[in-house]
Amino acid sequence: MDLLRHLRHFVVVARELHFGRAAETLGMAQPPLSQSIRRLEQELGAALFDRSQRQVRLTTAGQLLLGEADDLLAGERRLRHLADQVGRGTLGVLRVGVPPETPAVTVRALLDGLAARAPGLDLDLHELTSAEQRRMLAEGRLDVGLLHHPVEEAGLRFGKPVDVPVGALLPRTSPLARARAVALADLAGLDLVTAPPATAPGWHEHLLTVCRQHGFVPSRVRPARNPEFLFGLLLAGGAVAVEPAALARREPRIAWRPLVGAPLARRISAGWPNRAAHPAAPMFGRLAAEVLAAAETPAGPAFVTPSARPWPVLFEAGRDGKLSP
Repeated sequence: MDLLRHLRHFVVVARELHFGRAAETLGMAQPPLSQSIRRLEQELGAALFDRSQRQVRLTTAGQLLLGEADDLLAGERRLRHLADQVGRGTLGVLRVGVPPETPAVTVRALLDGLAARAPGLDLDLHELTSAEQRRMLAEGRLDVGLLHHPVEEAGLRFGKPVDVPVGALLPRTSPLARARAVALADLAGLDLVTAPPATAPGWHEHLLTVCRQHGFVPSRVRPARNPEFLFGLLLAGGAVAVEPAALARREPRIAWRPLVGAPLARRISAGWPNRAAHPAAPMFGRLAAEVLAAAETPAGPAFVTPSARPWPVLFEAGRDGKLSP
């Protein structure tokens, strides 16, 4: 029995106190309406209308039910509205992973942008490496993440990627910092400070490969997860890092210099599961692309979308958003 449908019929008849007018209001014939009311009375075990007179009247049970029915139907409308919001991804909780080195202004822009687009959505933000995000996405413990490419693509969909140019991070006292740009070959003999391989295996391998191809074979590869530790290693001398310009702004004693020929760019995009994806994941992917692309506009085009980038293509995005060499 469709109790709510019968209750809707009952409320209209109770307001009109006339089966003919009620049927017209509901856009249905009178006989099915009368049958609907009888089924409701049978289900509840009580007469709702007094039909003994020429005029239809509510019984005591009908009068009591009318107030309850209004509340039930209003509750149903609220539930349907809530379910629609959840289905469209504008209500509920979205579990998001972002890389540990994400600048504070970028995190703030993501939070503000999501609050503006989906004010009813609660953002559960986690600071995670790409490898940690990839694992948690596969395990269903994360809804969407900001991933560094190349990354294992099986079971994932990706939003629009953004390429972030990387350059050499050097102490301002280094002779190399006097140049406007630095060739990778000029870094020969220095240690390379970078995130541990386990944090983003694909990027780590690609970085070392490109460095070797351009004449830079680091004396040592020194892992640093925390920016402060990375800065400490650089300021101690004898080391270089290859990172985005935004990282250098955290430490005034560190200079960022672009790489000659722009042989490297760090690609980042939102990724979420192919199956049972959170309805808000694609919306977050679009927002993340906009925020990352606009992050450096006041200081110059440090973030460029793939269609406008001036440096070599490292990983190309197909129409479905998947990346290929």
